[in-house]
Amino acid sequence: MPDSVISPDEFRSRILSAIAPMAAYPQPLMEALGLACAEDVHAQVALPGFDNSAMDGYAVRFEDVAAANAEEPVVLPVVGEIGAGQARVLALAPGTAAKIMTGAPLPVGADTIVPYEVTDRGVARVSIAEAPQRQGQHVRYAGEDVRQGDLVVPEGTVLGPRHLSLLASVGRASVATRPRPRVVVISTGAELREPGQPVGHDSIYDGNSYLLAAAARQAGAIAFRVGIVPDEPRAFLAALNDQLVRADLVVTSGGVSQGDYDVVKEALAPLGIWFGPVAMQPGKPQGFGLVGEDRVPIFCLPGNPVSAFVSFEAFVLPALRRLMGKEPYARPSLRARLTTAMGSPAGRRQFMRGEYADGLVTPVGSPASHMLGGLAACNCLLVVPEDVTALAAGDEVDVLLLDQEF
Repeated sequence: MPDSVISPDEFRSRILSAIAPMAAYPQPLMEALGLACAEDVHAQVALPGFDNSAMDGYAVRFEDVAAANAEEPVVLPVVGEIGAGQARVLALAPGTAAKIMTGAPLPVGADTIVPYEVTDRGVARVSIAEAPQRQGQHVRYAGEDVRQGDLVVPEGTVLGPRHLSLLASVGRASVATRPRPRVVVISTGAELREPGQPVGHDSIYDGNSYLLAAAARQAGAIAFRVGIVPDEPRAFLAALNDQLVRADLVVTSGGVSQGDYDVVKEALAPLGIWFGPVAMQPGKPQGFGLVGEDRVPIFCLPGNPVSAFVSFEAFVLPALRRLMGKEPYARPSLRARLTTAMGSPAGRRQFMRGEYADGLVTPVGSPASHMLGGLAACNCLLVVPEDVTALAAGDEVDVLLLDQEF
């Protein structure tokens, strides 16, 4: 491998070492969905917070109803009713019962719940035709789920609906998280047209900006898709500078190879942005660096759509996850068996589109970097190492499952 070519692992390592996680701050719970918790959260209250009923029925003392049966039911006077959030009966005398609803606090003196189903549902007096199986039946005890002071959400947890419910239930209205990065996506090329506009014999629709902006949004970022920028360095730099005020990360596509109109490379290389080949297929030409006063990371991806997508998966996605404090940074792989033979170029790590199901994977389409139809049809990427040039049907290969949370 020539010295000028770097491995995908080395390139990713360079990127991650240049990027630090974003500063955390408290956010309302609903705004924190999908973000990484940036603090250890301890319960400020117990769950349940008090002994309460798990059933609609009657609060009683176990010893008062332990002998109840269908032939000789126990009859007790009903001294009141206890609803959830409407506790009017605070204590229960021996030999009495109180009607109680699910979630309502157990009155002092009661230790068992008799459900409606084994009673006559009496109002002034209740007839109980079946003894509880044990003392404490259908009672939820204070702190049996979470004790006050327990660690309920460790730092680094990606917050889902279940975590937000728990945080709200222990009284937290906000939680410290790292924010969603703002990602600006810029497409370059005189041949590009917006969808819906007419195209000529030498123009194409701009699918890359939608691909990359959607991928950034799917990763949890806030994506801004910028209009098409012409192949002129000054116009590109003007557009970039206008966008830096709202960018935590910039992604461009096109203009990074060896052509006469590679405007991104021409504009940014003098500013110290690294451009060079990475030992991979597709996605060999890459660019990365920091721009502007705030040193915003910029990724300069190839223009072919498959190359752009593979580059996003390999390099931009880990950077976004690092900014958000989400680990692991790179998508985990699994092993699958090939259903058919395939080749791979020597010295390059190949990322081939594939269809995975039940431990088997089938290559989709060809390795060509412009085949967008095959990209849309795949659900995974097959990863073939640099030193492997041929694989037979039945061989195992690493697979990256796309569109799955991790």
